[in-house]
Amino acid sequence: KVGILGAISLVVGTMIGSGIFLSPAGILAKAESVGASLCVWAGCGVLATLSSLSYTELGLMIQKSGGEYQYLKAAYGEVAGFLVVWTSVIVSKPSSFAIIAVGFAEYVTTPFYPGCTPPTSIQKCAAAICILLITAINCIHVKLANFVQIFFTAAKLLIIVAIIVGGFVMMAQPGGTDNFSNAFEGSATSFSAIAVAFYGGLWSYDGWNQLNYITEEIEKPNKNFPLAIMIGIPLVTVFYILVNIAYFAVMTPSELLQSNAVAITFGDRVFGPASFLVPVAVACSTFGAANGSAFTAGRITYAAGRGGHMLEIFSYISVTRLTPSPALIFNVRCEYNRFIQAVIVYIYVLRIFAIILQSFISLIMIIPDSASFSTLIDYFTFASWIFYGASFLAVIILRIRKPEWKRPYRVWIVIPAICFIASLYLIVAPIIEEPQLAYLYATIFILAGLLFYFPFIYFKKVPPFMEPLTIFLQEVMEVVPPPEE
Repeated sequence: KVGILGAISLVVGTMIGSGIFLSPAGILAKAESVGASLCVWAGCGVLATLSSLSYTELGLMIQKSGGEYQYLKAAYGEVAGFLVVWTSVIVSKPSSFAIIAVGFAEYVTTPFYPGCTPPTSIQKCAAAICILLITAINCIHVKLANFVQIFFTAAKLLIIVAIIVGGFVMMAQPGGTDNFSNAFEGSATSFSAIAVAFYGGLWSYDGWNQLNYITEEIEKPNKNFPLAIMIGIPLVTVFYILVNIAYFAVMTPSELLQSNAVAITFGDRVFGPASFLVPVAVACSTFGAANGSAFTAGRITYAAGRGGHMLEIFSYISVTRLTPSPALIFNVRCEYNRFIQAVIVYIYVLRIFAIILQSFISLIMIIPDSASFSTLIDYFTFASWIFYGASFLAVIILRIRKPEWKRPYRVWIVIPAICFIASLYLIVAPIIEEPQLAYLYATIFILAGLLFYFPFIYFKKVPPFMEPLTIFLQEVMEVVPPPEE
């Protein structure tokens, strides 16, 4: 069970990752002024909060694992549910993992190349090492992955507080507020520039929907779910705005745009001899965020396996004690609860598969020369907000189609409508004014899922080798189909 503090920690710990250390320059470049960039950070926080409130109604109405997979399947049918799973496995999860790994690489390599940009090949190697190391940690031991997550979450909170305090100390010095005079001068007015600026900000806030993946595990969900949202996301929003104010108190807009690693430049000017701690802490933050992404990779796969939208073996559970480590890690005594251990062992095996698959695709994503931090963010945000927008609309559709369904929490219907319109703007605006291949690739990947859905799911044309393969895997892992819901 996850209590209110655990729920808030999940929201805050998942959202704070690499974005606040890497996105400020990209957002400023698109917003073109200090005031506009701060407004983008605040606007992203408001949108994330409203989006989470819309998801609260869905999560408490459909209390099943899988997040958007369950909501879209209920509102639009089986095809929509499958495309969510397909996109999560092929695009969203791997690109998120790749983005964080690239951010980790930028901060790890920058101190070794003072005064110049690190070679792209070195950064890609560092990103690949990050991906492989996290994959190994999560495959070796769940307890180790949990320890890594807790340790690096503490590190990221410490560096956030240090930057905020250091920034306000600098603001108290003569000239510390000069960069805030005429803060909105030259602000961008382009339809697409603002949308792309929001892409960077929304990436930093990504994780606002994580509670929807553990709704069944939250204690008193009707009370704690919305409470965690209303505490966690505004708290992160305040942190982000204060950190950006601290950046501008130390660096001019042009200096911030030229910096390869904003937090390192900030540390060099504020912390003096202790500045070496900044890249270490930021690397810890990005590494911890990547570990968290890998740690939760299997949840939607499990739900899709049970829903018939992925291989049947993914929905099987273990009924023996073949792997004792999961029982040890989660403190489960199988003498009195064999079923709980069976579920844990299964999730452990499934999570390893999901992590390895995600890592392989993430490695492919960082190979191209165009795989920069900003490019991957555009790729991730565009694909993700297609399904976020569909989920907002699902709130309204299910209100009309399923009025009899129990809704412990009812969001004001205007809120999901606003979020849906905002998602349409984020999806359409960049395509109209500044088309990029990343958007085309994301769309092709999403629609390519239909090539697998119709033969294998709709028409149930299972390849002949699948039955012996399933039997073999059953024998090796000693797994059986789960009880019917």
